[in-house]
Amino acid sequence: MLIIIDKKIPVEAKEKLKEYGELLELETKGIVYDSISGHPDIFFCQLGDSTVYAPNLPEKFLLPLQERSIKLIKGELPLGQKYPETAKYNAVFIEDMLYHNFRHTDSVITDSIGEADLTHINQGYTKCNLIALGNDNFITSDEGVKRTLERFDKNALYVNPEKIILPEKKHGFIGGCCGIFDKKVFFIGSLSHIQNGEKIKQFINESGLEVVELYDGPLFDGGSLVFSN
Repeated sequence: MLIIIDKKIPVEAKEKLKEYGELLELETKGIVYDSISGHPDIFFCQLGDSTVYAPNLPEKFLLPLQERSIKLIKGELPLGQKYPETAKYNAVFIEDMLYHNFRHTDSVITDSIGEADLTHINQGYTKCNLIALGNDNFITSDEGVKRTLERFDKNALYVNPEKIILPEKKHGFIGGCCGIFDKKVFFIGSLSHIQNGEKIKQFINESGLEVVELYDGPLFDGGSLVFSN
């Protein structure tokens, strides 16, 4: 198992993650703005058994994935310094449905999902703001995303993001704090440090998933954790 992480996430979280796989620590300079320069969900979009990547991702980060024969698809549009040029690959794909702001989505992503359905969300940083738990259950730190999901009869829990750490920014977002693998939701931090943490844990458990807290500290937005077999 290869786990793609932001190099800047806390050391304690890295040590815990090493129990589950090998870490690929992402770090870039001059491609996007600094606070998200190592965020996996900015550079990669997972689509089931394949992964689309930004064409200006440094090649050294592709080699470990290629060595594991992970199916990689090169995106068309390079990332830029500012939003929305930073959000082209920040989509969520689950259960044959792609969620994103399709004004900004790289066309390679939509071309790669076949007959899957599209749900437009006004938030370009969709993956940053959304945890897709499966069976139409979602957690989001964007109230607009919550309203959109509910219009499509999805079950969405809103989380206030103001206590989530994102270096150089006022706060981070809930989707960027975690990754899902093997029926487990791995959080970079502890839910005890956020409003309604027990309610969040209960919601996840009722969705058939288990919570794994990677260290006992505030939730840290590391741009998601990407698990690749």
